[in-house]
Amino acid sequence: MLEREWQRPIVEFEGFSHFPDDDRPSSRAAFVLLFWGYFETRIERLLRTAMRTLPQRVLDDALRRHSGVGSRVYDLYKIFFDTNYFEDLQTQGYSTIAKLLKDVHTRRNEFAHDRPQAINDATVTALAENLKTEHEAWIAVYNNRISQIT
Repeated sequence: MLEREWQRPIVEFEGFSHFPDDDRPSSRAAFVLLFWGYFETRIERLLRTAMRTLPQRVLDDALRRHSGVGSRVYDLYKIFFDTNYFEDLQTQGYSTIAKLLKDVHTRRNEFAHDRPQAINDATVTALAENLKTEHEAWIAVYNNRISQIT
């Protein structure tokens, strides 16, 4: 799906061409939003694995209380791993990916709160160019954490 979104013709966004550059959302903003949804599911999968020995009601309550991805990658993650997800990325040697994901998270939130131009072409390009490395970083962190809890 990410590849298909990346390859979607830009001509579909000609309706935004009259916007000034700083006020125009990227024609590929959906690529970032699609990625972020996928990222959120991976974080939930890791946290569910960390909580697998807890009673189901406790697990469900923790996920409900920490329903936002920000709370999950910082607060709930810290409860189980004594750090946050971005520090884990840095520890695994992926500081650039940690910085990129923080930026994408901020921009995705701004996009959702009435600032669609926050997801600009530079953000889309940076994510697309680092997608493979981001996936490798995810695998490194996931494998490290799973090995510690199994």
